[in-house]
Amino acid sequence: MNCPNCNAVVDDSAKFCGKCGSNLSGVTQPSMNPVQANQTKSYCRNCGKELQGKPEICMNCGARPSTGNAYCPACGVATMAQAVICVKCGTGLVSSTAASTVSLPAVKSKLAAGLFGIFLGGLGIHRFYLGFVGIGIVQIIVSIITLGFGGLWGFIEGILILTGTFNKDAKGRPLKGD
Repeated sequence: MNCPNCNAVVDDSAKFCGKCGSNLSGVTQPSMNPVQANQTKSYCRNCGKELQGKPEICMNCGARPSTGNAYCPACGVATMAQAVICVKCGTGLVSSTAASTVSLPAVKSKLAAGLFGIFLGGLGIHRFYLGFVGIGIVQIIVSIITLGFGGLWGFIEGILILTGTFNKDAKGRPLKGD
């Protein structure tokens, strides 16, 4: 059946919509049309139960269907936690979002960034440290053109970082020490 609120496909036995959370008690709708019935099946990575449509949460275990690593999302067979592909169907098990989440660098230090700005501001080192590569290059060029007086820009930014006025890295994450 479809959710009357967001039109997402939900299991006939579900009490709540997995996408918008609407209460489905007492809602009766005809079963899926032939186009929906021909869609490929998907399974929860956490509990292995078949999913109806593309829900935000699994109606069986309550987890996001893409979280977990115990079951194959394409065939529902149990997998080893460190597996890269499913041995039954060959589906890739490592999502690109999971890989990027694991490889995120540590949070940047406010003290380190501030000191880099004060002492090495003319070279833009604090900007490179925080991930603002383009502005770091501009600071180097300005310092060269002004024969070093552009270092004042970095010095001021170093003070702003230490006082908390400038408090996020290039990815929008707060600096450690705030």
